[in-house]
Parts: sequence; C-alpha cells; structure tokens
Amino acid sequence: MKTYWQNYIDGTWVDGGAGRIDVINPGTGEKLAEHALADAADVDRAVKAAQRVHQSGVLSDLRPVERGRMVQAMGRYLLDHIDEIAQVLTLEQGKPLWESHVEITGAARYFEYYGNQAETVEGRSIPLGKDYFDFTTYEPFGVSAQIIPWNYPIEMTARSLSAALATGNTCVIKTPELTPLSNAWFAHAAEAVGLPDGAVNILCGLGQEAGAALSSHPQVNQIVFTGSVATGVAIATAAAQNVVPCVLELGGKSAAIVHDDADLEAFETDVRWGIFFNAGQVCSAMSRVIVHESVHDELVERMVSVAKSLTVGPGVDHPEFGPNMGAMVSEVQRDRAARMITEAVAEGAHVAAGGRKMNQPGAFLEPTILTNVTADMAVANDEVFGPVLSVLTFSTDAQAIEIANGTPYGLVGGVFTSDLNRATTAARQLRAGQVFVNEWYAGGVETPFGGYGKSGYGREKGREALWNYVQTKNVAIKLKG
Repeated sequence: MKTYWQNYIDGTWVDGGAGRIDVINPGTGEKLAEHALADAADVDRAVKAAQRVHQSGVLSDLRPVERGRMVQAMGRYLLDHIDEIAQVLTLEQGKPLWESHVEITGAARYFEYYGNQAETVEGRSIPLGKDYFDFTTYEPFGVSAQIIPWNYPIEMTARSLSAALATGNTCVIKTPELTPLSNAWFAHAAEAVGLPDGAVNILCGLGQEAGAALSSHPQVNQIVFTGSVATGVAIATAAAQNVVPCVLELGGKSAAIVHDDADLEAFETDVRWGIFFNAGQVCSAMSRVIVHESVHDELVERMVSVAKSLTVGPGVDHPEFGPNMGAMVSEVQRDRAARMITEAVAEGAHVAAGGRKMNQPGAFLEPTILTNVTADMAVANDEVFGPVLSVLTFSTDAQAIEIANGTPYGLVGGVFTSDLNRATTAARQLRAGQVFVNEWYAGGVETPFGGYGKSGYGREKGREALWNYVQTKNVAIKLKG
C-alpha cells in the first residue's frame, strides 16, 4: 500500500492544488494513506485536456468497433489486476474482500457490454420524397464529467466511463473523498489500452470545491452524478446555468411487497443480498419490507435469523464468499445510521435484531431488523444507507402499493408472490424505475436502471444508457431534379 496517491490529469500523475486528504480504513479506524486533493485549477486543466482530445477527433473519428475493442480491453485489464485492486478497495471502503471481487468483476462486465455496443449506435434515414435525402447521426457530447459515489467506486465509475468512451466522449472523473484510491486503476487501464493522454482524467477533490468547479465548468458538455438528493439538486442547478444535460441517480427508499403466497424461505436470500450486501450502502437496497399481516411473524423470524447469522468484522478477514458483512464506510455514516435506529425506537419501532454500534475499532454496525414500523416514521421515509431493514405490514393489495409509493423516492421496488396476475398488476402500479419480481436485484448490466421522483432522472445500464452520451444530428439534403 502506497502512503501517497496522486491525481491523473492529461496523462500525468500530479499533486493537488488543495493539498492532501487522509484516507481512513473503516475496518480499523486508522489512517490508510493520503491522496492528492484537487482544486478548481486542477479541474480546469483536466477539463481542457479532455476537450482538446475530443476536438482532435482521435476518439470520435475512430471506427466504432476499434473504439469498442479498446473499451473491452479496459475491462480485461481490471480482471488481470483484480487481486491488487480488491485489496485496496476493501481497505478503503470496508466491504469484505470477496465483495470487492464481485464489484470489480461487475465493473469489467460494463466495459465488455458497452464495448460490444459501440458499433450498434446507428442513425436512420427519413423519407421526404424523391427530392430529398435525409438522415440522422449520433455524435458524442464531448467532455463527460462524472462524479462518483463512495459505496461502489469501481463499479459506478465503470458504469459511466465505459458507455462514455464507447460513444466517443472524453471523461473527467471526480472520485469520492472517502474512497479515492482504487480509481487509479482506470488510469492504468486507459494507458494500457492506448487511449490518448487527456481522454481519461481522474482526480479527488472536495465536493464544494472540485465538484462545484466541475459541474459548473463551461467546457463540460454532460454530467453524470450518483449521490444524495441535495447534492444532485446543486449539480443540476449549476449545470442548468450552462444548459448542460445531467444523469442523476439519487438513491431511494425501496420496498419489497411480500404477499401471503410468497416463497418465504427463498426470500431469506433476498434479505441477505437486498439489505446486508455492502453493509446496506446501496442506493437500490431493499430498505423496506411490506409484508402481509398473515405471514408477518414467520417472515420476521426468518429475517432475524439471517441477520443474526452474519459475522461482522474487517473486510480483509473475509476473502471467501460467506455469511459475513464488513464495516460501513466511515464512523460518521455508521453513527448516522445508529442515530436513526434510536430515533425510530423512540417513535415506537421495535428492534428485532441488531440495532447497535459494535464495541470494536472501526465503523461497524450490527445487521438490524426493525419491526412495528409505520409509514409515517422517519426511518420508513428517509434513506438510512446502512444495514437497517424496516418492516411494515399490510392487509390489502391496494394498501401495500400505497405504502410502497408513499415516499418521495422511486428507484426500485419488488413484489414477491406466486400469482402472476398480482405480480404484473403491482409492477404497473409501483412508482419505480425498475421492479423486481420474486428476486431482488434480478437483471444485470443489460437492464436499464434509474428512478422516478427524487431518485433522479436518466437511465444507467442497458442500451438506454448509451443515449445519455450522444446527441442527435439531422442532415437534410436537397437533391437536384
């Protein structure tokens, strides 16, 4: 582990104009390393480098299949270095080592998928009669600014970087202050596959300085952001001043509706992955379970068993897949989640499992199940972003939908039932961008992902994501008679 990590601007590793920032290992609470901290001048240099490359046409003028092969090669580079990347990712983020491997494998899949999609972005001809030839083309926006969250720094960067490069854009990536280290491998990958200097720029900076400078920069042509609603609003406001399009993924308070005919045994797996994977720090986490009153007690018993079966400790101690959970990303985030549990209990919720900070170094919180939660409680409406599951009950299908749709968010939702008619009816009625039926996190890179309401706008993943990075040009030609 290096003690000091630099930013990557225009093909060169550089210090930051704002000094350095400490990176803390959440599994121990100890300092892990220092990272260069970018200021507005660093951001300006990175944007101008990306703009220079875009205007040169070195990427956009390539035959798409050639560009796609470079993108695919970046994914293979990640897999070739998965062990060293995973070690750093676990140490800076807290997740178990096997989860880091899952994340990096998922990141590589984005490069594979969008690399394959590069040559499928095709225009069309529009018939205007014999006197005209009219056609459309898709062109890259130019400089794509990508502001990355700390929960999945490798996978979320890959999600936007791969699609942007596949469509011929250049990129400036602002890494999260809490987990900036592992993003360095994207720079190494870009060099290894032969991308020109300035095509990919990676810097760590504070949101209020580097993030603000990036989102308001007049030479940024498109912005991708994943994070909080408040920050998303600030970024969209800054972008609007330059009339720049954004893709905003702003989290959620996603609900799984469990009917009386659901497979409760199978649902135990959904709980394991839905709320305790990555210590619940997932924007699409299954943070609410809305269960039919007739099976409430049995389901709670099963979910409590899952929560209590998990071993919680430093991620480096868990290299193999198993019933374990790592630290939250920081003590600040852990303390916020613990405070929300305490406030929920004060409002009448019951702690069926967990609920406490763990008496050991690091940012650890017990896997928690809260029952007696009602729809008006803060814990049922506000995103905890931790391993905390709220359980609510319903008696009719209509009531379940009303509760599920009762928050300002609308990222994902789920319905668990053996009745296909009930499932499809619920899928139509749920106000969410993605609905899982009988398996939380069903789907993959190929399936579009994005929210309704305060969960943001635009779609990541799938073919739909490609249209975030291109704009349509129409060419109308008057033919001689």
